[in-house]
Amino acid sequence: MNFGLIIIGDEILSGKRADKHMPKIIELLKARGLKLSWAEYLGDDRAHIVDTYRRTFALAQGGHWCIFSCGGIGATPDDHTRQAAAEALCVGLVSHPLAEKEIRARAIEMKWELNAQRLAMGEFPAGADIIPNPYNRIAGFTIGHHWFVPGFPVMAWPMAEWVLDTHYKAHFNHAPDLEKSIFVFVLGESQVIDMMLEAEKNPAIKTFSLPSLGDATTPRHIELGAKGEARAVEETLVRFRQGVEQLGGTWSETLP
Repeated sequence: MNFGLIIIGDEILSGKRADKHMPKIIELLKARGLKLSWAEYLGDDRAHIVDTYRRTFALAQGGHWCIFSCGGIGATPDDHTRQAAAEALCVGLVSHPLAEKEIRARAIEMKWELNAQRLAMGEFPAGADIIPNPYNRIAGFTIGHHWFVPGFPVMAWPMAEWVLDTHYKAHFNHAPDLEKSIFVFVLGESQVIDMMLEAEKNPAIKTFSLPSLGDATTPRHIELGAKGEARAVEETLVRFRQGVEQLGGTWSETLP
């Protein structure tokens, strides 16, 4: 199972608000031995959102993707997510009876005026199911292996956690991936490429090399590492240490 993330809102792209969703989704996935494959940020441009959803709905058709979408599911003029998802799927928006029931119940609790704008928050693409919202009962929705939640973290994060624990528990990895690295000195990045290519013949891991010019207190170095299946990573790091020494370099587990 692969996981993607779409974050919608002009306020993120303008810098008015800092995104907190991606670090939290990564944290929620990591706690379950899962990882995020990609993330995209979109502004409040309906045509762009529609194009993105057309692409991601097509990607998810095989059932090997779970894609979260955060933001834009309200009913103000700058909220386009519900309409864009419906347009991307070539279906209409319809009132979901359970979502409407929750909105009506919330209106009674809060003594709201129950107007058309509030009821519109229960209108989702035809065929969608709801995602319960434990914060204020205004549901999110799911369709096409996509999970649409509000932009507010206090709502979005428990809803995303519910999605994972309710629908993807079979995919939890109780032996999560490992990431380890060493700091290599003296050698240049081009000198470690052959070691990396040799290591990547094992499909259970990916290697990485992060060069640094250093500073007044830290010498020039390369962070050389691997991530993936734990045993394969440990074996790769052993070979990296040996390979660095054979090439005349030095290495350390930490920076000076």
